[in-house]
Amino acid sequence: MRHIHLGLIGFGNIGTGVVKLLRDNADILEKRLGTKLVLKKIVDIDIESPRLTAVEPQLLSTDADAILNDPEIDIVIELVGGYQPALKFISDALNNRKHVVTANKALLATYGNDLFQLAAKKQRNICFEASVGGTIPIIKTIREGLVANRIRSVLGIMNGTSNYILTKMTTDREDFETVLKEAQELGFAEADPTFDVEGVDAAHKLALVLTLAYGRRVPLDDLYREGISGISQQDVEFAGELGYHIKLLAIARQHDELIEARIHPTMVPFHHLLANVNGNYNAFHIIGDASDSVFLYGQGAGMMPTASAVISDVIDISRDILKGVSWRVPARSFQEETIEDINLMPVENIMTHYYFRFSALDRPGVLSRIAGILAEENISIATVIQKGRKKGQAVPIVMTTHKSTEQNVRRALEQIDRLDIVQGQTVLIRIEDDRLP
Repeated sequence: MRHIHLGLIGFGNIGTGVVKLLRDNADILEKRLGTKLVLKKIVDIDIESPRLTAVEPQLLSTDADAILNDPEIDIVIELVGGYQPALKFISDALNNRKHVVTANKALLATYGNDLFQLAAKKQRNICFEASVGGTIPIIKTIREGLVANRIRSVLGIMNGTSNYILTKMTTDREDFETVLKEAQELGFAEADPTFDVEGVDAAHKLALVLTLAYGRRVPLDDLYREGISGISQQDVEFAGELGYHIKLLAIARQHDELIEARIHPTMVPFHHLLANVNGNYNAFHIIGDASDSVFLYGQGAGMMPTASAVISDVIDISRDILKGVSWRVPARSFQEETIEDINLMPVENIMTHYYFRFSALDRPGVLSRIAGILAEENISIATVIQKGRKKGQAVPIVMTTHKSTEQNVRRALEQIDRLDIVQGQTVLIRIEDDRLP
């Protein structure tokens, strides 16, 4: 039986992990596949710096064409990241009738439609398990394991950096800026953490989950997104008193022909499995019409967890090659000719529970004025917390609501924030709690 030849473009942290895994587990991979995986060429812009896993000099090149134009190479592993030249590398590989494995969620969320259609046209696989959830098999679960289901909802903690920060804010009672600095010093957060803490990375991943779950083209810019940089230690403590942990949650739900999709800080009740996913771990809670609840949990990033997901794709493709088949499983589960544009529910129409923190002057009648405005907008109060007395000064007033529509909440808060008894802008955090009406 012939060997499977691989070309690796990108010899950074994840690429090093892939090489290490191919070498350390070569025996078990060969037993599972039935033949050898041969890493024929590694391409990187820097081939001089030492790596944790040393390779023979003849394997290294700075010229991607050494892989893309080599007729013997079956599978191209793209781990460059970013948009260009990664987009060109993947396009050229598919046009040259090579299969592709990538971990590039930003590229796929932005240009995936074109790449998936090209792969279908060329009848070559493009696999991307490592792009969402690291070592967690969320792609395979939705695309294959739950293929018989209509996906009712997906809730996910999809960014380990944000989850680490929120966990530390909860356990150590430190503010956002302090924990972010610690995360950067430990290497859990980038020097520029914008993609992680503002929900951009989670939006990339949610876009891919949506296209797999619902067979739709997803414009990335249409996804509603809020980050965690506005979360205060005060809100973390109030959340705990109310029985919640705050998580950066990506949410997708089907409402007939409309799809609800949003990323924002969310209060999750202590009893829910997602509330207990801590540190830099990721997790997904999926509900299918036949499967009911499915929960996946694991490392969402890191050299070896991500390399594990990359190699799983390599093995899937290799098994097809050895059987003489291709495009057996469509890249996003649905046949490409059936995929249409997604019909997103306007965020103003979503209905959920809410947490409000007002900074209001300590005067008689304050609560009744706030409650009156909420009542006018059909917003029903579930709980109220008011601590401390500072006569004539501002004190925090915390309220949670029963289910209300976003548009009603926004109208109410616009009025409340104009009151002379309220100082500053009201803090709003959405709540996911199926125990509440």
